[in-house]
Amino acid sequence: MFATRFLDLPPLQSAGGSVTLPGSKSISNRVLLLAALCEGVTEIHDLLDSDDTRVMLAALDALGCTLQRDGNSLRLTGLNGRLPQQPIALFLGNAGTAMRPLTAALSVLGGDFALSGVPRMHERPIGDLVDALRQLGCRIDYTGQAGFPPLHIGTPSLRLGAPIQVRGDVSSQFLTALLMALPLVAQKDVVIEVVGELISRPYIAITLNLLAQFGVQVRREDWQRFVIPAGSRLLSPGTLHVEADASSASYFVGLGAIAPGSEGIRIQGLGENSIQGDIRFIEAARAMGAMVESGPNHLHVRRGAWPLKAIDLDCNHIPDAAMTLAVMALYAQGTTVLRNIASWRVKETDRIAAMATELRKLGASVHETPDSIAVTAPASTADWRAASIHTYDDHRIAMCFSLAAFNPAQMPVRILDPQCVAKTFPDYFEALFSVASAATDRIPVICIDGPTASGKGTLASALAASLGYHFLDSGALYRITAYAAVQSGLALDGSQEAAIARLAGTLDIRFEGERVWLGGQDVSEAIRTEKAGMDASAVSSLPLVRAALMDVQQRFRRLPGLVADGRDMGTVVFPDAKLKVYLTASAQRRGERRYKQLISKGISATLDSLCADLAARDLRDTTRAVAPLKPAQDAMLLDNSELTIEESIKQVLDWWQSKQLFDVR
Repeated sequence: MFATRFLDLPPLQSAGGSVTLPGSKSISNRVLLLAALCEGVTEIHDLLDSDDTRVMLAALDALGCTLQRDGNSLRLTGLNGRLPQQPIALFLGNAGTAMRPLTAALSVLGGDFALSGVPRMHERPIGDLVDALRQLGCRIDYTGQAGFPPLHIGTPSLRLGAPIQVRGDVSSQFLTALLMALPLVAQKDVVIEVVGELISRPYIAITLNLLAQFGVQVRREDWQRFVIPAGSRLLSPGTLHVEADASSASYFVGLGAIAPGSEGIRIQGLGENSIQGDIRFIEAARAMGAMVESGPNHLHVRRGAWPLKAIDLDCNHIPDAAMTLAVMALYAQGTTVLRNIASWRVKETDRIAAMATELRKLGASVHETPDSIAVTAPASTADWRAASIHTYDDHRIAMCFSLAAFNPAQMPVRILDPQCVAKTFPDYFEALFSVASAATDRIPVICIDGPTASGKGTLASALAASLGYHFLDSGALYRITAYAAVQSGLALDGSQEAAIARLAGTLDIRFEGERVWLGGQDVSEAIRTEKAGMDASAVSSLPLVRAALMDVQQRFRRLPGLVADGRDMGTVVFPDAKLKVYLTASAQRRGERRYKQLISKGISATLDSLCADLAARDLRDTTRAVAPLKPAQDAMLLDNSELTIEESIKQVLDWWQSKQLFDVR
């Protein structure tokens, strides 16, 4: 997962391949609560691992559920309707699929519970659910603003004789919460009547489907009246598999619809027979021109009509997935109108206002009403603008706006706070990069060059972490090559130059944080000795070895970008790098730093010998016949003799920001 402040997406060119989606959030949290309330042990497979499910699991653990993990499965022992008697405070983050159902279940069973969340959760209305529960005799108090969490729940005096009325036009989660909780107390038929139009009916269909799997057959009368039969009891189905998330599928259906590529996108984990309402997103995608085929457990999407066709659609049945349609409208001819989406305004943020604001940044014309949004694509390629997308701590905004990186103007897109996707799809951007591609010269590279012991490796790795980019330690490549050559019995001189070059081209090298791997062997410590440094210097002077490693180094240039550390990065390996930094410091200061480093590791050294060695290396590196060490003509010079690492990082990031096309505030 990208945990950076922002993630810059370079212009994306095409897409093709296969993605496997995480489990459905809607199904996962419903299954967890039903399994917790029922009698028996439920083994749950393919459960979504995300912020929302972690919030629910933490709450269930606090309530006394027994949770046992075994790989990709979870065994949950139900409470059978019995809750702890002591006071319990539950923090539910921004998870509506935890706050609303838990409020109902805890209220009908009773106890002493405090429910709270993040500030945005305390702005999401819950008054209609509380009003419905109070009709039953539940004791619920607002401990903040009336109509909103946080809440305090006490012991009820239940009255089940009259129908329970609940509004259906704000959030379907209110009805879902009642449907899941009331089987716990259904000594007689319990009737729920929906006041107003029931929005998001497919989510109610998911609830009814899952209740049936847990042994409760709810009678539905035209989406307005629901009857929970007397004697209903939640019973574990034993084993249950969670479908892949249909809402998350929408981003890859949209990707297949807009991205060139004959292979198309294959989405593993669900097909058209899914129980999730958002699977009907594929109908809208087809209407816009996408070619979508379905198998028993997969979808295959390719670009069809181009440009896409604008649509006018009532999106009550796909409220979450409809956000993807708003971004697909950027590639459509005409104006796309999405109607009946008032529920967007009470989600993680006011999604209608947020989508309108961010779409306009890209150059779209947008008109919003209380329950609709109309989007017209930029009039021409020249009207597209690079944009920094504010995500409002809303996972769906971050994911759907990633599709804007395929814009015809080849403009980059910045996604602020990319880690908000952890709510439902922590590895979303990794999945996107696994199937998307960009022109090589469009993938940004930052080169950090400089003499030995200037601190370029420390600076480069910190920059890569700050930007979410890949990291290449070219010095490590030479150290690994020398190490592998020695292990193979090769002399590190010209007599074995061709053999070392052949070996270098076959090495399986990868960097994982501070660890360096050669095949399956962790060589991090072995290549960081003083001897390894001297050996690396020896093989780096061999022209055939340098040529062999050139291709290896260039293969590290992958989405979303690369920070490359080492000699010749900006002059030879990546001469087109967007930013080149030549980092240096006086030989005396570099010697002092190296001395402190070695002493801290218990390695004996003298400052004079280190300074002399650095001076000799500088002379050798700057006067060698092949690629002598020198700054690239367009490099930014950074003398860090008197700078901390934090000050050096800030300076380079400031230079990097100054090269962006969009407002970086």
